[in-house]
Amino acid sequence: MTVQFGMLLRGFCIAMAAAAGAPAAAQEFPARAIRMVLPFPAGGGSDLVARIIAQRYAQQLGQQVVVDNRAGASGNIAADIVAKAPGDGYTVFFANSSIAISPAIYKKLSYDPVNDFAAISMASSYPFALVAHPALPVKSVKDLVALAKTKPNSLDYSSAGTGTMSHMAMEMLRVRTGTRITHLPYKGAAPASVAVLTGESQVAFMVMPVAAPHIRNNRLRGLGVADKVRSAVAPEVPTMIEAGVKDHVALQWNGLLVPAKTPQAVQDKLYREWVAAVKAPEVVKRIRSEGAEPSGNTPAEFSAFFRSELVKWADVAKQSGTTVD
Repeated sequence: MTVQFGMLLRGFCIAMAAAAGAPAAAQEFPARAIRMVLPFPAGGGSDLVARIIAQRYAQQLGQQVVVDNRAGASGNIAADIVAKAPGDGYTVFFANSSIAISPAIYKKLSYDPVNDFAAISMASSYPFALVAHPALPVKSVKDLVALAKTKPNSLDYSSAGTGTMSHMAMEMLRVRTGTRITHLPYKGAAPASVAVLTGESQVAFMVMPVAAPHIRNNRLRGLGVADKVRSAVAPEVPTMIEAGVKDHVALQWNGLLVPAKTPQAVQDKLYREWVAAVKAPEVVKRIRSEGAEPSGNTPAEFSAFFRSELVKWADVAKQSGTTVD
């Protein structure tokens, strides 16, 4: 009896020691505030979407979610912070589409976009629209391509800066149509938009929530939407694919990533509460009011989409010769 009792006691102690490890930590997660790092400044559309979700996410998790804006270097500063953070679930990354472009245009990054992160779920997305100043004698993508081929480098396009989605969307168009249009990089989306509105540049890719009002009041001419489907806010504008540019899709997207070393149980908890937050009726309504479409897809779906974006933009960067350093 004594030997049997000793064996039982030993087994009980081993079980208790195992239970005190990572699984127990995951069960009580989160026990304190979570830091959500954003790769863009406060006040913009993506920042607003992040804060809308963060407010509901905090309610779901039962802990405060602190939004930390770390803009700069095309999102690489924020990405590096999260990649090097402890994998405990208390530092998460509200990433945007720039993380899929940076590996293609920067020769050296301080993080690995694939191996240093685990995908949780996408938050939202909205397409870019190709717009032209009304004085430009074009009414379609076909007209623009024909004019650009007739007069190479005679047209200018504005972007939010080298390596931004507004830049790469136009480079995709140039590569797939064999056109030569001069790039005018600005320091942000606002001055790039002003440039095409004033005629300083003739064309640009603008996010649809910004472009739509100008299209409606005829301050800009909508030529194409860089998505697989037309936009509900400007249904008269054809997609770039309908306009004859093969597979031309350029989305401004954002979603939740965590350090790859984060325990699976913690990732699962973050995912469950994230989906509940993103799909909450009041959150869906507020995100759509900003011109974006909420997502809340699965980790596998988000990971597959992210990897496809990496491949797509690497191909565009290679063909166009786009580089930052």
